[in-house]
Amino acid sequence: MQINLLGETNTIITGVQFLSDELNIQLHDHGYPISVIQRVGPIQVSNKSGKGEIIFQEKIHFFRAIGLWLENYEKNGEFELIEQPQFQTSGVMLDVSRNAVLKVEEVNGLLRKMAIMGLNVVMLYTEDTYEVPDYPYFGYMRGRYTESELKACDEYADTFGIEMIPCIQTLAHLTMALKWGYAANIRDTADILLVGEPKTYQFIESMIEAASKPFKSKRIHIGMDEAHQLGLGHYLDMNGYKNRFEIMNQHLSQVVSIAERHGLKPMIWSDMYFRLGSKHGEYYDSEVDIPKEAIESIPENVQLVYWDYYHDDEEFYRSYFEKHRELGTDTVFAGGAWTWNGISPNYGRAFATTEAALTACKKEGIQEIFTTLWGDNGAETPLSTALPVIQLFAEHTYNKKVEKERFAERFYFCTGNHLDDFLILNQLDETPGVMKNNLQSSNASKFLLWQDLLMGLFDENIRGLQMNEHYQKLVPLLNAAKDRNTNELLLFEFYEQLARVLSVKAEMGIQVKSAYDQQDKEKMAALLEESNILTKEVGVLHRKHREVWFSLYKPFGWEVLELRYGGLIARMETAQFRIQQWLEDKITIIEELEEKRLIHDGPNGITEGTLGNHFYHRIATAGNLI
Repeated sequence: MQINLLGETNTIITGVQFLSDELNIQLHDHGYPISVIQRVGPIQVSNKSGKGEIIFQEKIHFFRAIGLWLENYEKNGEFELIEQPQFQTSGVMLDVSRNAVLKVEEVNGLLRKMAIMGLNVVMLYTEDTYEVPDYPYFGYMRGRYTESELKACDEYADTFGIEMIPCIQTLAHLTMALKWGYAANIRDTADILLVGEPKTYQFIESMIEAASKPFKSKRIHIGMDEAHQLGLGHYLDMNGYKNRFEIMNQHLSQVVSIAERHGLKPMIWSDMYFRLGSKHGEYYDSEVDIPKEAIESIPENVQLVYWDYYHDDEEFYRSYFEKHRELGTDTVFAGGAWTWNGISPNYGRAFATTEAALTACKKEGIQEIFTTLWGDNGAETPLSTALPVIQLFAEHTYNKKVEKERFAERFYFCTGNHLDDFLILNQLDETPGVMKNNLQSSNASKFLLWQDLLMGLFDENIRGLQMNEHYQKLVPLLNAAKDRNTNELLLFEFYEQLARVLSVKAEMGIQVKSAYDQQDKEKMAALLEESNILTKEVGVLHRKHREVWFSLYKPFGWEVLELRYGGLIARMETAQFRIQQWLEDKITIIEELEEKRLIHDGPNGITEGTLGNHFYHRIATAGNLI
């Protein structure tokens, strides 16, 4: 469609040009006239008597508004629509530290989608995946971003009115950065910096300077979450036991002073104050008691970020906003897209927690929110699976309540994809035996893929649940979804193949053990032939996953997942070798199949409504991979 934007358009014209392909528009002097007016107030879009109008306050509001205008023009002809933003800032944190470092062009592609959705904040969570010139081993061989790459992303975001905020760690979560020899004198524990050491603060200043330099924003997220062993490593040897609130605030004050010297306003995760004030070291402790002197020592210009993607109870969030208010600082809320559950997304839990949390945010007057896209344990789940949750955050940002039908319409307009097709991916983990919405994060598609055929550590967890049949039913659904969502063809091809593999592999270990126990060599021979075919299908899955990875990310980090695929195929070939030896009477027993199968309950047991949730090293072996 050709359009002619009339009015003060200098600030938005470049962004419109960047979005022309997504929105299928061209700017033309003789195009359909749309008046553009910037003023304080809600978004207003209308079309009457052959002329359009867009009224907006912030730059980002215009890009949401132009999308709304085009969507309604296609459907309704004449219309008038008003949207009142519910938050000052709303956006996304992208985890680029768990092996998967998003390519610059993919960052820009996401920024375009965010602009149409109306989201105005993005953070790249970089533990060691950015360049720090003074420390060449920092991010070495990890796909770290260069200063020029980050600057290019920031400038692209700015054309849409999207603020890019550097997001780093300045206390814990630094295992990858601290593993090299240069860090020996600044390391408290394997992942925590040594508080009080002058060289530590030289290091932090270099990090802050490098992380903030590419960005226009004067805000910076300096992390400081989950420092569970703070002061209990090398620090303890040097100083003896010290009050951990004092250690935390001493460190925070020094880091904040560094940030201020660089003209930056910092924010931190809030959990360490709550953990240190809990008798059990928990974040979400209703009886938490943070000492008054600790509260008073929190620097005034530090924002606290309350992260919570675990509760589906609105009242819990409201109670925790009240606890944060007692700390006397502005609170930013961080929810979660549940892209870190395993190899597939958990939309059930993401939607349930998001609805509860953002409803509470609106009632409590929280003004800044974002959703986190973590990639724990190798980033097996492709980042693009988070799009439905990002869209849900966007719709909550501009509506008091979100109706599913309208949510689905907006998702299709902003991404070109069908929401119901994406929701099929939920069934890869929300299997028989799992509660509605998978609120305990069972990850069957992960543990059934990576578990060993002969050892079957999770076979007892799924016994009697007809898992092969469950995954068989998903194959044609994902095949059809693939044709309807051409923008995400590689993604749906990958998940279709995953379902195909699991439709055979899920219960193969149970079948092999049963044939062995019954000494049924005819059945075992048939399973051996089936496993040979399965090995080839796993090879296809490996290649499809590789295609998805290289379409989204830099190459660094893929080796982690490729080693898992290689290990799986090697172990399947060894299982076939062992079974063949038994069938040919070259061995009389298969020791792995002699073992009685036990439920894999892990260190924390299995909660009701789940089949288990585990990391790769706990799935592939009962031995030690670390």
